[in-house]
Amino acid sequence: MNGQIDWSELFFSAGGRATRGPSLVAALLLLAAAAIYEASVGATLHWLTGWFIYPALIYCGACVLSKRLHDRGRSGWWAALVLFAIGAIWPQPNSFFDFPFTLVVIWAVTDLAIMPGETGTNRFGGNPLRPAVVAV
Repeated sequence: MNGQIDWSELFFSAGGRATRGPSLVAALLLLAAAAIYEASVGATLHWLTGWFIYPALIYCGACVLSKRLHDRGRSGWWAALVLFAIGAIWPQPNSFFDFPFTLVVIWAVTDLAIMPGETGTNRFGGNPLRPAVVAV
């Protein structure tokens, strides 16, 4: 991302790293879009349009989570666990068996929203806060 926020890259590419700020904004936008969609669509229309809306939201969420996980030095495949946990407890936990999924979401929020990214370059790319200076 080289110091600039490219929103299309953040939402549609899983490679590279992303800092906390843009990742949090993107995650909140995706959660708000899901909540607005569920609140505004009736049952019949929900069944028909959900086949298009949810895959798009899941794909964008996986890309955003993957970039943030990369910034923390973790594999982007952990995004699958986080998205599964969010889907399992959405819109709220209903039973005791949702407890492990709630713990996963608490871990994800703590690790990805509170903790800073790795300093310097890691295996996923350079630090997005300090882009590499190119010598001329």
